[in-house]
This record gives sequence, C-alpha cells and structure tokens, in this order.
Amino acid sequence: MIPHLISTRDLSREQAIALLDISADMAESGARENKKLPALRGKTIVNLFYEDSTRTRISFEVAEKRLSADVINFSAKGSSVAKGESFKDTIVTLREMGVDGVVIRHPSSGAPHLLAERDWIDVPVINAGDGTHEHPTQALLDAYTLRAKRWGDSARSKGLDGLRVVIVGDILHSRVARSNIWLLHTLGATVTVVAPPTLLPPGLSEWPVSVSYDLDAVLAQPCDAVMMLRVQSERMRAAYFPNAHEYSAGWGLTLERFHRLSPDVMILHPGPMNRGFEISSAAADATQSLVLDQVANGVFVRMAVLYSVLTGTEVMS
Repeated sequence: MIPHLISTRDLSREQAIALLDISADMAESGARENKKLPALRGKTIVNLFYEDSTRTRISFEVAEKRLSADVINFSAKGSSVAKGESFKDTIVTLREMGVDGVVIRHPSSGAPHLLAERDWIDVPVINAGDGTHEHPTQALLDAYTLRAKRWGDSARSKGLDGLRVVIVGDILHSRVARSNIWLLHTLGATVTVVAPPTLLPPGLSEWPVSVSYDLDAVLAQPCDAVMMLRVQSERMRAAYFPNAHEYSAGWGLTLERFHRLSPDVMILHPGPMNRGFEISSAAADATQSLVLDQVANGVFVRMAVLYSVLTGTEVMS
C-alpha cells in the first residue's frame, strides 16, 4: 500500500514494478473504444498547481477523468493565493470542501512532503513536481517507457536490470533527474550523468551514479538510452555557462552526435524541448526517439498511481 507518492526513493523495487504492471493494465484499457473505468467514481481530486504546466497537469486530468473521478483544477494565478492567502489556508479550505486526494506542483522543494505530514488535510498526496527536488510520476513514466520498449509484450513483472542509461544536461535544477536516478537504480539500471561542472549538484558521491563532463566520451561507450534534460533557465540566478552555443556544442544531442548513436539507442526527453539547443530536431523526431511515447504513457502511469494511492491497493481488481 502506498499512502502518498512524494519521492521515488520511497518506493521499493516490488512497489515500483507493481505500479508499472498496473500501468500496463491501464494501457490496455486505453485501447478500448470506451476508455473510462469506474475505479474512482465518487472521488474528488484537486490538481493544485502553483507552477505553470502543460503536460503534467493535462496528463493528470485525463488520467483522473478516465478513472471516473471528479476533478478540480486549481491554479495559483487568479486564485486567492494571488491575494496573499497562505499555503495552509488554501489547503484547509480544500479540506472543508471534502476533496479525496491532492495532486500538487509547487515551486518550493518539500511542499508535498509538508502537506502529507501536517494535519491540515488527511488525504493522499501525489507530488507532481516540487522545486528542484523530485517529480516521481515523470520518473515512473520514463521507466515504463523504457521497460515497454526494451521488453515488449514480456515486460510485465520485470525491472530494468542491466539497462545502461545516460542522463545529460541540467542535473542541478532537475527534479526529473533526481527522481529518475533513484528509480532507475531501484529497478536495476546503471546511470551515468553528464553535465558541465556548474550544472552538477553537490553530494553526487552519495548518489548511485557515475559522473562525467565529457558527453562524447560517454556516448562512445555502449549505452541503451540517452535522456536529455531541459536547461531550466527560469531557476538560474547566475551564469552557469557562457552562452547557448557553447552549451549545445558541449552537451547537446546535436545532429553530429545523433548520427554517431547506434540506431537501437533509445532517446528520451521529459519536455518541453528546446530544439537546436539541448536536442536537435533530427534526434527528437527520430524513429528511436521515445518522446511521444513518454507523453502517451504518462496518462497510463498516472492512472496507475492515482488508482494505487486512492484505493490503497497495488493490484488491479
């Protein structure tokens, strides 16, 4: 039973694989003419977004509606938050309205954990991204996408044992990278992170990763997947690299680097993509690119997480 989903570090291997297996069940339901399931009928879920979002917010909303839940979309812009209402008062207001679950995105690292631990509201909490901390459903959908591509129809009950994944770019500010590193490790993959020294966080020696500054050297070695990250300039308060051209030349998946990749190397990007900067259009649109698979699979994975957290079970009935 998973009472909340705040961090991928909280998931055991068995729990992570169970969520991926439920995601596969949800994907099968998505192929039907009637895609709706009654699993969360009568439940009210609020999507509490203090940061702008397209993919994550819409993906959660689609997932909730396919599970027959009632959905409230809350945006900090245009709400009482803009008038100075505190985080606590917003949550208490939602509690009194009788919501059954909260999906939260917040610019402050730790906000979902705070919500899950305090007595302001006693409902399941799902982290949709908090500051530079974590984005667990993105990591789960990435793992699901890799597993489905690697194992195909025989993926069920399997992890990612032996998979070699390279994560490239702004590791320092990336909650996606943090969630992926821990989940991929839990599932048996080996991870190498590549970035300029200024975009690597402190304490990496305590993370289950190898570290490199040289993307060409890493890509010259065998790997199974390359995950490119967006440079999060909105979180930067200093110059972390001289200019976009230098960054792309050193750490972008340029056309030249893409052509040197083996055609069976999977390419991922959590989006939104800055084409021509961190990834070339040729790489983003290649047949080995799983970017659109990630978007589609996000709905199924979030359906699985919502089902598991709100019903208290890790097995589809």
